[in-house]
Amino acid sequence: MTDALLQMNGIVKDFPGVRALGGVDLDVRAGEVHCLLGQNGAGKSTLIKVLSGFHQPDDGTLVWDGAEASFSTPAKAIEHGVTTIYQELDLVPDLDVTENVFLGHEVSRGGFSQRGRAREMVRALLKRLGHEEISPTRIVGDLSPANQQIVSMARALSHDTRLLVLDEPSAVLDQQEVDNLFRVIRGLTAEGVAVIYISHRLEEIRQIGDRITVLKDGRTVGTGLAVADTPTVDLIKLMTGRSIEYVFPPRPETAREHDEPVLEVRDLGLAGVFTGVDLTVHAGEIVGLAGLVGAGRSEIIETVYGGRRATSGTVTVDGKRLRRGSVTSAVHAGVGLAPEERKSQGLLLDEAVYRNITMSSMARFSRFGFLDRAEERRRAAELTASLDVRPDGVTRAVRTLSGGNQQKVVLARWLLRDCRVLLLDEPTRGVDVGARSEIYQLVRSLADRGVAVVVVSSEIDEVLGLADRVLVVREGEVVHESAATDLDEARVLDLVMEGKVPA
Repeated sequence: MTDALLQMNGIVKDFPGVRALGGVDLDVRAGEVHCLLGQNGAGKSTLIKVLSGFHQPDDGTLVWDGAEASFSTPAKAIEHGVTTIYQELDLVPDLDVTENVFLGHEVSRGGFSQRGRAREMVRALLKRLGHEEISPTRIVGDLSPANQQIVSMARALSHDTRLLVLDEPSAVLDQQEVDNLFRVIRGLTAEGVAVIYISHRLEEIRQIGDRITVLKDGRTVGTGLAVADTPTVDLIKLMTGRSIEYVFPPRPETAREHDEPVLEVRDLGLAGVFTGVDLTVHAGEIVGLAGLVGAGRSEIIETVYGGRRATSGTVTVDGKRLRRGSVTSAVHAGVGLAPEERKSQGLLLDEAVYRNITMSSMARFSRFGFLDRAEERRRAAELTASLDVRPDGVTRAVRTLSGGNQQKVVLARWLLRDCRVLLLDEPTRGVDVGARSEIYQLVRSLADRGVAVVVVSSEIDEVLGLADRVLVVREGEVVHESAATDLDEARVLDLVMEGKVPA
């Protein structure tokens, strides 16, 4: 593993008014996992799109397998053996596995499709990935997110891939699925396939990575760093330009259990998903829901918010019972939700930042039937300034912001509405380490103002570090509740897997 399969030297990419890449260097060796790190907006996505042929560099050179190359289109990159699997998978849900794997390069002879041969080739690819249980004739939309990712890998390998780029591959996976993903990656690198692995989860880098390249503000600030020899604190300093010593803000010294509850959930159930959920949150308290993906955590807070109609139980805010299945009732009572899929469920990506902030408070800006857009922008600008949303400018499309700043926009919406209860589903998914710390501080500051907060997260350390109390959810039931300080990661893992705390 001495000769580089890929070398990118001095890569520059400009867009109107913005220099996205200002001279990036990257080298990747056959058979290694090379981790690409950086905050949102550091240039990772642009660099990968240059490598994948979506963008052409304005300067710099790309050397592939010892010879200077130019990938003028994604098809050219694939021809050379470079395949990218993005965080948002580009599978066609209504087609079966075989059709997705060979989409655009169907197996045929003499102009006639060879479906039987194609299915056998897919079986061989799935076996290579250790997933013979996935049927080549299964409709992709019926598969779990983890198995859809395997189908994407099979499609990549159908092109004789030599370099596989994985963009946030673990974002929608639970720990068991992440472990399986790592097993698949190690199998590919053992065959000589190179992998570029992009993730904000530094603990994953320790598990799967060989070397690291760090980007900051469109430039390489560290490259070829051995994972084993580079402390996490050094990686954070490279990514952020500063040391982040206290990720989680301190908890209040006095507990809130004796205060009047703001949110009360009693015997809440949703047929076939969860049952008998009791949850109480006081003003100024953060309660975390821990559990595996699919355990029912997200569905619980979606039902509290009225996005799903409960089949049993009650939800009460400040003593007032909410109507089942009514988002309007919840919002009027002061309940806000920052959903897991903020791009598809929480934001209007092509609308301006200010409109995404004011959309739940439009009556506040209406004067005699006319909308006061100037006042909308003024209030939105105050909030974005207080939350340090970057870049500033409330008229820009929210799509142009990084993941962490998009999450701040969602939170600003509920700040504007002065919500009493804030439900956060995976609040830091796809958010870099610097922005995570800012969001944690923001959530704690909201609690300090008297907001009752419920946090759902797949990251156990996040739940334990941010919440005051923790409810552990397993297979649709709350199996444990205690102060966060009474739990550790091992105990929570035992609870989510076995439903009991070890003796």
